[in-house]
This record gives sequence, structure tokens and C-alpha cells, in this order.
Amino acid sequence: MALFPTSQLYVDGVLRDAEAGRTYDNIGPATAAKVGEAADASAADMDHAIAAARRAFDESDWSANHDKRLQLIDKFRVALLELADDHRARISAETGATIGVTRGPGLNLPINFMEWTIDLARRYEWQRDIGVTSTMGTPTRRLVLKEAAGVVGAITPWNMPVQINLAKVTAALAAGCTIVLKAAPDTPWAATLLGEAAAKAGLPAGVINIITGADKAGLGEQLVADPRVDIISFTGSTATGRRIMEAASKTLKRVFLELGGKSANIVLDDAIFPDALYSSLAVCYHAGQGCSLPTRILLPRSRYEEAVATIAAMYDAMPFGDPNAEDQILGPVASKAQFDRVLGYIKLGKEEGARVVAGGAAAGINGGYYIKPTVFVDVRNDMRIAQEEIFGPVLVAIPYEDDEDAVRIANDSIYGLGGAVQSADPARALAVAKRIRTGTVNVNAANIFAADSPFGGYKQSGIGREMGVEGFEEYLQTKTIGVEA
Repeated sequence: MALFPTSQLYVDGVLRDAEAGRTYDNIGPATAAKVGEAADASAADMDHAIAAARRAFDESDWSANHDKRLQLIDKFRVALLELADDHRARISAETGATIGVTRGPGLNLPINFMEWTIDLARRYEWQRDIGVTSTMGTPTRRLVLKEAAGVVGAITPWNMPVQINLAKVTAALAAGCTIVLKAAPDTPWAATLLGEAAAKAGLPAGVINIITGADKAGLGEQLVADPRVDIISFTGSTATGRRIMEAASKTLKRVFLELGGKSANIVLDDAIFPDALYSSLAVCYHAGQGCSLPTRILLPRSRYEEAVATIAAMYDAMPFGDPNAEDQILGPVASKAQFDRVLGYIKLGKEEGARVVAGGAAAGINGGYYIKPTVFVDVRNDMRIAQEEIFGPVLVAIPYEDDEDAVRIANDSIYGLGGAVQSADPARALAVAKRIRTGTVNVNAANIFAADSPFGGYKQSGIGREMGVEGFEEYLQTKTIGVEA
């Protein structure tokens, strides 16, 4: 196939090459072949981006002029819509998401979500009067102000990059912050789309800066350590989140972390089959590369064999392998490293004594990183395949005795990001959902994913929330002013 154009950095209001014209190859997971090149930023490029963001925050009216800012962000949204179709094939090629997935969370939905965040910023209560106190003798009226928190360093992953990039960028900009976005090396074009849209919309210089590079650690570490950066917003693995939190502590930065998950889908014993089991197919969406996907399915022991037979048949019938398909949800995993990781976990599961009833191997399609959707049965919750995040199309089926046992197993994890409950009795399902210690839970066919839904986790799944009012407020500081009454 023809190569896509080489992308550029966007720094201080200018689309430009990396220092010395450096580039690196962008590999498409559907074929394991080069699909183009991206600008390979240096430490000097990152330093320039941070300086631009700091200057734009400190020396312009971006943080204070709400109306002007929101008008420009809306122009940015329109520019993204206008560019989306031109970039769709590029984003599909670098992420492995099928064209059908890009019409939803892979591209279109996150652009549409921007409207809600912009509207929230328009109606947000930036100042409130909490009345008069005489606690210290002088009658004092207190004003509580919400202000932009400063320069944001955003570090994003490769699994659903447009959605995660825009969730951070839109909220940060709408709050009045400036931002440096450091893209995942595997998916640079999902970030450079934002730079092209910012240039097209005429956003002020330095307000948003886009850095891409082959370096998997150095540029991010530089961003986290720089004292000119006030907030780090990171989405990625729990292991990397721990390192970021430690590094950010040296300058006492505020840190938002959206990390890993090993979510449980509890199928209660009154659930209607096969309807309730369709929920197991969520693990096939975008090859299972979603942090909150329910990769553990908890099945009543009395119906275990019936359920796993049905799920295995569904997985065996799952269509995949066509990147241009509008109706397929399962693509390749994102890279050779991820391909090897997932196959390594499949091998481990067999060694641990679990049994594969569907999939369990590479698919061998066009040299790409496709893995057959896989179901493990005879799984105990203490097995590594039940405790560790695999991030591939792998489902583990665990039997339980009763509702108490199901809740115990679901909560027996270092993670607490997502979950689901299936039942013919919505009230019973809701009662169980309230006992699961996770940031989100879906009941039956419901799905919380929307611009106004706060998303994040308990335990080692992270700190803070993205999207919703709570996600917007991650980028604000609170100031209380006392004046004589």
C-alpha cells in the first residue's frame, strides 16, 4: 500500500519538523508493515513545547477570557470534524481499529463529545459567594473562585488514542489550562490530527503543543520532571503510573492517573441465556485493548457448562480480519510487543491449568498481529491470567457459588476500574453492582460511556476521574478570597 504523509510536531502555534528533521517509522498492526513516518521529537523539541505552554498560560489572557477561549475551542472542534474523514484511514492503519470502530469511539464519538465539555465550561459556576462569617472577629464575605490550574502535561496510550487525547485536551483547554500532549510512540497520527486542527482553527500559539517521538520513556520523563508543568494527566499501565507518581512527587505536581483494569462481568443465576452472554463479546472489541473491558466473566456454577459452551460458540463465530469493515469490531493488537505479550499470557494460562475452548493462537492474517478471540475455562481467580491485565482478546471464565461469592471474586483484584452485572431482575443486579468496588459498572445491556460520565478507578486503577464534571474539575484550582463585609 502507498505510505501516508509524514506527520509533524505542533509547537508554539507552528506545524513543523522535529529537530534535524528526525522521523521514525509508523508500523501498521494489520500487516506489520510500515504505513508512514512521524516526526521524532528530541529533548530540545519537548523543552520548546513546555516553554511555549508556560508562556501562553502566564502571559496571555487564555485562562481568564472564558468567552474568547470557548469560541476558539469550538472552532477547534469544527476543524476536527472537517479533518476526520481525511485522517480516518491513517488512524485505522496505525491503531489497527477497523473503520467501523473509527466511526464510534475510535474517532467520531470523541469529537462529538467535545460539545458537552464546551457547554459545561460555558455554564460552569466560576465564582460563588458563600456568605459572611465573623469567626475571627471581622465580618468577612467569602468568595470561592475556580481558576485554571496551569500547564498540563498529558501522556496518552495507543489503545484508543483519539478518544483519550481529546478527553484530556478538551477539558484542560476549556478549564483555561495550556497543554503539552505527548503521544504514544505507536500512534503518533492520532495526536498530530489535533495539531493540524489547532492550526486550522487558529488557536493561540502555545496553548496546545503536540509532541510525537519514538522514545518510549525519555520524553515523558522529561515532561513529568519539568517544574514548569503543574499537572500530569496520564492514561496507561499501572506500572508506569507508579513511576510517574513517584517522579511527579519531586515537584509536588497534581497527578491524574487512569490505569489498568481486570474487570469482572457477573452473570447472575437468573440471567436469560443467550442474551446475557452477549456481554462477553465486549472483550473482542478492538482486540480487547480497553482498560475497563470485562475480561473476567463470573458464571454460576449451576449453569457454568451451559454458559461456556455458548460463549465459545460466539467467539468461534466472531468475524475479523478486514480493517476496512464497517461491521467488524475485532482488529489486530497494536504492535509486535503486544502480540508477543498476549500470546505469552495464553501460553501461561495453559501452564496454569486453565483450558482453552475457543481461539488460543495467532490468526495468521496478512502477517498482521491478529490473535483469535480466546476463551479460558476451569480458571481460578488466583491464576495470573485472572489477576493480571492481558490487554488482548482473552476472556477467563470463573465459576462461583452464590451472589456473595461472586462479589467476593469480583473485588478480589488490585484493580477497580470497570465491571458489569447480568440479571433478569434489574433491582437485584443494581444491588450487586453497588457492592462492586470499581469506578464504573454496567447493568445488563447498559453502557456508561458518554461525555458527561466520569470515568476512573478505585484501588490501583488510578487516581481521579476523566470526563464529566469531575474530569473537568481535575484541571481547576480553588481560591478563597475574604473581603470585609
